[in-house]
Amino acid sequence: MSRNYKFHNPEGLYFVSFAVVQWLDVFTRTTYRNLLLESLSYCQKSKGMEIMAWCIMSNHMHLVFRSVRGEHPAQLLGDFKRFTSKSVVKAIQENPRESRKAILLNSFRVEAAKSHNVSRYQFWRHDNRPIELWSNSVIQQKITYIHENPVSAGLVAKPENYLYSSAADYAGGKGLLEDIVVFQYFG
Repeated sequence: MSRNYKFHNPEGLYFVSFAVVQWLDVFTRTTYRNLLLESLSYCQKSKGMEIMAWCIMSNHMHLVFRSVRGEHPAQLLGDFKRFTSKSVVKAIQENPRESRKAILLNSFRVEAAKSHNVSRYQFWRHDNRPIELWSNSVIQQKITYIHENPVSAGLVAKPENYLYSSAADYAGGKGLLEDIVVFQYFG
């Protein structure tokens, strides 16, 4: 991985994107999206993850965050991904109404076989591509990109209408996650 895509500053604010292996559309189900939300909420309250923006799409997620309690951001994100990987795979296994169960689990097994550090199921792709946000304009650019993602995908006409993102918080409403730190842009 390039030096440009690593967490160098433990106190920095980062933009990350990460996807399900093979870009599988797992998060079309509310149950699985809610597992991500619960984990983000836990990370906020218990692990010191300060979140400025987030968005869950059908097969990937975007996040602008920083670590505020001393845990390295790479470790914080790694813990989030490990936990959600296990919890979503378990939810798929235990969901009697999941019509794609065999296909999804087989895909996760195939990807795990390609990886030296995964034993049974590989859920998330390994690449996060963290980008440290160094200026107000770059922070604003990444937050806008995150919130426009559902609009670009044709899911909603306005960012704040997409339930699974922080766009509502930025439009003066209340999103699904508590304690979002709304970035104030000073151009």
